[in-house]
Amino acid sequence: MIFWRVKSLDAILATAEKKSLHRSLGIWQLTLLGVGAIIGTGIFVLTAEAAQKAGPGMMIAFIIAGFVCAVAALCYSELSSMVPVSGSAYTYSYAVLGEFVAWMVGWALILEYSVAASAVAVGWSGYFVGLLNNSLGIEIPFALANGPFAGGMINLPAVIICMLVVSLLVIGTRESAAFNAVLVAVKIAALIAFIVLALPVVDMENFQPFLPLGTSGVVAAAASIFFAYVGFDAVSTAAEETKNPQRNIPLALIGSLAICTLFYLLVSAGVIGAIGAQPLMDAAGQGLMPGSIAMAEQCQSLAAIGQQPIVCSREALAHVLREIGWGKIGNLLGLAAFLALPSVILMMLFGQTRIFFVMSRDGLLPEVLSRIHSRFKTPHIVTMVTGVGVTFAAAFLPVGKLADISNSGTLFAFMVVAFTVMILRIKDRSRARPFRTPAIWLLGPLAAAGCIILFLFLPTDAKLVFPIWSGIGFIVYFLYGYRKSHVALGIKTASGGENIIEPIRPLADCDDGIEPGKQKN
Repeated sequence: MIFWRVKSLDAILATAEKKSLHRSLGIWQLTLLGVGAIIGTGIFVLTAEAAQKAGPGMMIAFIIAGFVCAVAALCYSELSSMVPVSGSAYTYSYAVLGEFVAWMVGWALILEYSVAASAVAVGWSGYFVGLLNNSLGIEIPFALANGPFAGGMINLPAVIICMLVVSLLVIGTRESAAFNAVLVAVKIAALIAFIVLALPVVDMENFQPFLPLGTSGVVAAAASIFFAYVGFDAVSTAAEETKNPQRNIPLALIGSLAICTLFYLLVSAGVIGAIGAQPLMDAAGQGLMPGSIAMAEQCQSLAAIGQQPIVCSREALAHVLREIGWGKIGNLLGLAAFLALPSVILMMLFGQTRIFFVMSRDGLLPEVLSRIHSRFKTPHIVTMVTGVGVTFAAAFLPVGKLADISNSGTLFAFMVVAFTVMILRIKDRSRARPFRTPAIWLLGPLAAAGCIILFLFLPTDAKLVFPIWSGIGFIVYFLYGYRKSHVALGIKTASGGENIIEPIRPLADCDDGIEPGKQKN
């Protein structure tokens, strides 16, 4: 049955050895990649949306979203230590749940990474335009700084940043990681400065009422703020480029998530305690929907009388610092966000290209996408193809609901991972597990249930996008992947290697004496 074409773990590992990426990443680089992927648009931009949905209860929302990610991370850690190859949840589900489920997971991850990268690029564009205007007096024409849905023609700054990040990824993983490390340092410094300045002026009265919209508002905020944690799974997609992946992948996954969760709790406490974070209500006493026309009108009315609550701010952290008397540092924090957000775009693109690479290597997508550059050792073709799609979306689509749409694909993939690790505990008990998820029969169901609950609390339009996207993936699979699958065709990439595509560089040009397509031990 086509739904249950399974590629064994042994075959997956052997295929990776035959046609592998260069291993160059260590534990610190991986952890920084994880932190760089996680800290970004969520904490710098979506804090206001979380406050509108939950008020001070957004602190609980961060904990809920962080817990779901934590249990999912433990499942990821076990699988990535067992199967240290590129592909993340796609690869794991291929070995356990079969080809069709694997395809749908990979398709969902494409939605996650591409929409997230586009959303961050559009968010970065806003910072860039504001920085030029406020600091240098340079005003980019509205039509060139906004897509058609926002009343313009094209978001040119978003296009430029996407092109730059794609170029960096083509050059090589090591160079990308070094660039990312600098930007991670900028983000961490900015958040530390915010925490140091905001926490001393916390007023406990600002935490009351703590749950102005009840527990449902907290869960709804958690479903949206989940985007603030998206990216940690990108660490596992780099498994095939990692030194000692059995040890380094689990440590980097859990370490990066722990660091970011601590930052989020401290930052949210500073936001709430310093100036308050109560949501705006309508005439009936119900919370207004973030991004709605009604809320925009109320924010404009408040601005007309000199008021700007945190829920109306597009740069929440900088706004808080200005309100408590640190205007210049608030501006510097805005500059830090402008400088650092490209690292999130980088990691989103990094993760998606690696998913595409492995799907192509399995025959589910055209083989040309898995070509490895002879000099840079990167999947350059798929990186450029991905870059075109992400750049197009950033140029013409609004940031609006992109975070929630991205979450829908992410939650599906995480749920499948939770089921996969439990099924594998039964089907393949004897396989070596360098990292074992503790209390798997407790944490596994919690991870799956948590993903399902958060998905149900997403806005209706975001929930509808996922089945539509999945339907498109269903059609693509049966038009191409179903017929070209290496498993279906019986192509033995694990042993024969007859379908391996050699790099363009000939053996005589190799300065390391290693046969093209191989790697140093």
